[in-house]
Amino acid sequence: MTSSPSSSNNNNPIVFYDIAQRPPVEKTCCAPNPWKSRLALNFKNIPYKTTWVPLPDVAKVRSSLNVPACRKFADGTDFYTLPIIHDPATGALVGDSFDIAVYLQKTYPNASAGDDLLPPQPALDDYRYAPDPVLLIPLSDCSAAGEFSEYARFNSNVDMAFTMHVQLTLEGFPWDPATAEISKAEFVRRAGVSCYEDLALVGEAREKTKESFRNMLGGLSRVFLKDTSGPFVLGKKACYADLIVGAWLRMMYVTLPESEWEEVRGWHEGIFGELHDALEVYAEVK
Repeated sequence: MTSSPSSSNNNNPIVFYDIAQRPPVEKTCCAPNPWKSRLALNFKNIPYKTTWVPLPDVAKVRSSLNVPACRKFADGTDFYTLPIIHDPATGALVGDSFDIAVYLQKTYPNASAGDDLLPPQPALDDYRYAPDPVLLIPLSDCSAAGEFSEYARFNSNVDMAFTMHVQLTLEGFPWDPATAEISKAEFVRRAGVSCYEDLALVGEAREKTKESFRNMLGGLSRVFLKDTSGPFVLGKKACYADLIVGAWLRMMYVTLPESEWEEVRGWHEGIFGELHDALEVYAEVK
């Protein structure tokens, strides 16, 4: 087993870049890809500190760090987003949540008593979500990421499945008041609507989307029912597949009306409520 860089300690922590939402950011941060990396850092028990970036400044910060965009809009323009980590122990700058997970796995195999973030998981390939949508937010393309390809494909499918239902979160999204108007205007531009309120899901349209969300989670739940000894895909032991889903559940927890979140928690025999609760041990915001 490879030895880990000794410099990654509390005196020289990894710098983790996340998107600043409404104060207090520790309670409202909810972007799913940064949450994947936060959960992974906490899972591996690797010292880090968060640098909060206002949403309109993400492109500037990413460019200043010389980290290229890892996604593109349909028209070919770059989509600048977070997370990014900077590891002073190695000098590495990594700017995609999946790549961050692989970096942590390979660079710090002995962290957290050697807990394996990406153990072999061929069963993940049983989950597919493949509609043909037009998405406002481009997804990371990591569908064939080498030795961890089953996780890459699972990540892509889960991202697609939740992004198809992200409109449920917009009314309760915790925009930072200092940048809310700029950020909302960008969403309006991407969606091609006249104002942010046009994106709201109400009445029958909301109920229809909730039913689609419930059905999607029903398909995903089968991955977690293969081992019922615990709340995770592998039963009692968490891995990155759980963190991928848990990050999206965190977004729903923060943004959905409380009554709707309680509904989601209870769907499919409470599988996803149990998963969310079980991942709280890795959910500290540092």
